[in-house]
Amino acid sequence: MADDVADSEVPDGPGVPPAHGPEGTFSQKQQEGPGAARQPDEEAASQPGPDPGKRTELDQREEDGRGYDDLRRVLGQRVYNNFYGTVDASGAAFGFGKASTPGLAPGTVGAEEIDRTLRYYLPPQPCFDTALGKLRSEHIVVLAGQDNTGRGAGSFALLRRMTGEGAGLRSLSPANSLADLAASSAIKAGQAYVILDYVGERNVDAVQAFEIRRLSEELRHKGAYLVITAGESTRRRLALSDYCVQWHAPDPLKLYHHCTGLLPPAPMSPDVASELLDRVGELRRPADVVAAATALADGADAVLETLRDSAKHTVRNWFSEEPTAGDLLPLAALAFLEDIPERNFEEASVQLAVHVRDWELTGEVPAAEPDAPPAKTLRGVTFEQSRARWQERATGLVRLERRPGPGQDASRSERRIVFTSPRIRELVIAELHSLYGYELWYPLRQWLSQLTRTGDLDTRTEVARGVALLARHALAEVDENLLQVWADGVASQRVTTALTLQFMCDDEHLAPQALNIALSWADNRGPARAVTTAMALTGRLGSLYRLEALNWLWYLARRGERAASAARRSVVLLLQSAERDPARALFTLRYLRTVIAGTAQRSRDRSSVLRMTVQLLEAEGLEGPGPLAAALLRGTPDSARHLGSLWASVLLSVCRRRAVGALCRTLTALRGDPAVGGSVTALGEAMRHDMTARQWEALRNDLSSALHHPDFAIPGIHQLARLLLGPLKGRPTSGRRPADASLPSTPPVSPSSSVSSARGGRST
Repeated sequence: MADDVADSEVPDGPGVPPAHGPEGTFSQKQQEGPGAARQPDEEAASQPGPDPGKRTELDQREEDGRGYDDLRRVLGQRVYNNFYGTVDASGAAFGFGKASTPGLAPGTVGAEEIDRTLRYYLPPQPCFDTALGKLRSEHIVVLAGQDNTGRGAGSFALLRRMTGEGAGLRSLSPANSLADLAASSAIKAGQAYVILDYVGERNVDAVQAFEIRRLSEELRHKGAYLVITAGESTRRRLALSDYCVQWHAPDPLKLYHHCTGLLPPAPMSPDVASELLDRVGELRRPADVVAAATALADGADAVLETLRDSAKHTVRNWFSEEPTAGDLLPLAALAFLEDIPERNFEEASVQLAVHVRDWELTGEVPAAEPDAPPAKTLRGVTFEQSRARWQERATGLVRLERRPGPGQDASRSERRIVFTSPRIRELVIAELHSLYGYELWYPLRQWLSQLTRTGDLDTRTEVARGVALLARHALAEVDENLLQVWADGVASQRVTTALTLQFMCDDEHLAPQALNIALSWADNRGPARAVTTAMALTGRLGSLYRLEALNWLWYLARRGERAASAARRSVVLLLQSAERDPARALFTLRYLRTVIAGTAQRSRDRSSVLRMTVQLLEAEGLEGPGPLAAALLRGTPDSARHLGSLWASVLLSVCRRRAVGALCRTLTALRGDPAVGGSVTALGEAMRHDMTARQWEALRNDLSSALHHPDFAIPGIHQLARLLLGPLKGRPTSGRRPADASLPSTPPVSPSSSVSSARGGRST
């Protein structure tokens, strides 16, 4: 097991936030977070007692469980593929696709990825030379400026200048504490580091200037370099101001000519070439300039048509005609409720109109809102707007489709209103935010909050998508007025909050902000918000920042039972959503092995991680019936040795009966599949490696007894059991002897028996 514990991305002994190291690891010191409570035994905790407060806690945990059921449904629907792969919507601003940004997820960025990023790179001057000089002298520099100005590529180019061609680098979490980074021993000699879209400190004690100087000295002493990219406001932070360089994008025409000089010439008429240069000169994102230049090989006319951006002109022309409230409100509703059945959309649209009319009747301005008048007004809301008339007025923006919902057959198809393209939806939200003030957005926020409390899952999922798009233009407002409120609300609101943070990760510049928002609720913000943090650290967010997510979930697993229960569910859901991502699945399993190895026998932490592990071994897969462990053994054979070690740990604990039952169900799911024989054999070898001969013989007896149960009297199971146990006889010669090897073995158990007594093989 030592080869797994020493993995460079898995902590040697997970500790407690916020003591982050440069790779997202925590210090070895075990701490108890404020408000932490002892966790009762799992069976005892599930029994309601006479204390009314305990019954209330149990009701809350049941409500949390319903929220996790909703999350599983969303993650299990393949239509939401952006949870499993990278989607960079911002890169499609002008129709050109864009690959995942290297370094967005913490970890190693290889030399090939850096070469691909810098293939058409043109250093902007003079800021590039200024940053290079500061990096040489201080070994740390902060590139501060607006988003989409090439800061990420600039950080790679700077580090490449310092480390030479062919060198890679390490990307660190944007939530890293620079003070803790300076105090850690994880900075490696000669290594280049980058933090993309640094979000700053979460704690009250902000980074002080002497901590940054200490980090600079540590980097200089080890010959290492660190480049940080951050927003414009970072330059105003006193602690970082001496290390900041104002960054800007290169001139778009210079970059365009630089790119075309590296590419084969593309034939085009003088008129097309002239207009193309005019359009390129208006581009703000260097990535769009590069995309336009490289797309010329497919035809200059197609590139020009894309750069004209007809979608933006269509949306702006519609809003320039001063739409009435009867036309505007359905479009605003559709921006947050696209692709739901038309009957549900019409009901929700009327509810929005009711909120607007109620606000008009009161005539009150919310105290928290600015008192500047809005640019547009909404007086005279009416309900006579017909379906046909509104759709006619929205021509070019929306269309009708008829199709069934997820999991339904064609006979259940319904009319659904959708935008003519995904870009239209984002542009509509941008125009609504730009043109209208609190007269629209105050009632609209009330309406959205109503939908999060009463809407079905499909409705709340679309609300989350729309709010994530709004966050691109008004992150502070979304965080303060929606997410902070919903995170402490009922389960349906907390699920909507978690989904919003997942969808925010589709934008590379919002992903670090989503992580920062989620982690801000983990400590001293109440149990409901802690549960929301656990929910949010699944799916796309947990995939991007997997070590950060697992470390914080392990922290929450040692808090009060409500937060601990949510954390265990989230770890299981993280592994379930990684069923088709072998690297992430193996990382999660390896992480649990590392945690178990770092906890003391019969300790509270040991009990917590074993409860989490047995819940994972019992879990069902997301993408089909059957245990998750069976799906991993079938699809990711390398998972066998990790699963075997986890099973051995649980088998030597009070959770033995549940572990044996989970093992039987896994073998049942694998029966009849000849391709899994090697994985089952490897699973048995890994289990035997972590057990003594006496414990191994006890497992053979227990499994034999359990397989005689009628539920498992199915052809093929005993053959797999023989692969698991049969050829492995006698005392192990090379396997390690665990600390509890002197304990007697556990008597045989069956799925219908009670929990084994304390006289057998207990390790906790």
